[in-house]
Amino acid sequence: MTKIALITGATAGFGAATAKRFVAEGYKVIVTGRRQERLTALVSELGGSDVAHALCFDIRDEKATKNALDSLPASFKDISVLVNNAGLALGTSAVEECDLDDWKTMIDTNITGLVTITRLLIDTLIAQKGLVINLSSVAANWPYPGGNVYGGTKAFVQQFSLNLRCDLAAKGVRVTSIEPGLCESEFTLVRTGGNQEAYDKLYKGANALQPEDIAESIYWVASLPAHMNINSIELMPVSQSWAPFSVFRKS
Repeated sequence: MTKIALITGATAGFGAATAKRFVAEGYKVIVTGRRQERLTALVSELGGSDVAHALCFDIRDEKATKNALDSLPASFKDISVLVNNAGLALGTSAVEECDLDDWKTMIDTNITGLVTITRLLIDTLIAQKGLVINLSSVAANWPYPGGNVYGGTKAFVQQFSLNLRCDLAAKGVRVTSIEPGLCESEFTLVRTGGNQEAYDKLYKGANALQPEDIAESIYWVASLPAHMNINSIELMPVSQSWAPFSVFRKS
């Protein structure tokens, strides 16, 4: 029987690359996001409605999320893999300069949206003895200036994943937290309000991870035997490592 994966935030970056990787391995996929035109184009690129189904909604909206899931055709309902990829960072300022609305948007997307769709699908995933893959970040483990609320949301995702494992161990459902470092995608353009100069400066000469690298890691987790659980994966480009401890010194 063909397996079905639902991938949130699939209009670009990690999500789109993951959808392509799963379809290449014979999966059917449900791709979600807020940009209908991109979802429509992606479904076409993936091979059409027989293998891909698009759900356009804002994951911050619980009612819209539930309605979208309820609308799934029968041939796409038996989801066995949930890839919680939808998320964002907004701003790089120090805490006293941050926009409170940006903080709330990150919390509503990275935390509330993720736990909502997970809870709505958990019975299906238990029935399928499925898999939850949550996209966290190295920011969950390694704080940096300007990371503030974004890092906090990703630490939640990491801890939520571990606690899901505790609750689901007897149910046959696997849970993995994937924690990427520097990866070249629209993420930085969103974070900087579309600042192409900042984007170019960040990635220049870094040989950063690419969305396809993350998709490969996600698929690898899904491809393992059902009795094996990968608790977490932290991955970085070779060019990236941990910064030395920061010490403020009075001048």
